[in-house]
Amino acid sequence: MVKGQKVVCTNDTFPAFIRALYKELPVKGNTYTIREVFLGREKVVKGGDTATVGLLLHELKNPPDPFHQGKQELGFTSERFAPLDELPPAEEEDEAFELVGAGAKKEKYLPFGVGDN
Repeated sequence: MVKGQKVVCTNDTFPAFIRALYKELPVKGNTYTIREVFLGREKVVKGGDTATVGLLLHELKNPPDPFHQGKQELGFTSERFAPLDELPPAEEEDEAFELVGAGAKKEKYLPFGVGDN
C-alpha cells in the first residue's frame, strides 16, 4: 500500500474503547485514499513492542494518539483494508526519450509498451 492509493475497508469491527478514542472510523465496503503510511504499534495499550503498518486516510481525520510521544494522529492497521487495482498516478515522467549519439537522427522513441495497442 502506498500514499495516494485507493483502498476498500474490509473490517469495521472495533471494540468499545477504540470507538471512544476515535472521532471517525472506516466503514466496511467504503473506499478511501491513503494519506500516509507509517510504522505503527501492534497494541495501543502500554505502547506495544511489535510493529504493524498503519494508515492515515484522506477521508477520515482523528485526534492525536494519547499513547504516542509525538502525538501522531490515530490511524488504522493496513490489515483492515484491501487495495483496489488502481495505483496513484506516478511522478510526472517524460514518456518520450530522445536518442543521442554519433550519427543519431533526432527522432523521438517511446519506451517499450508505451503507445502499443
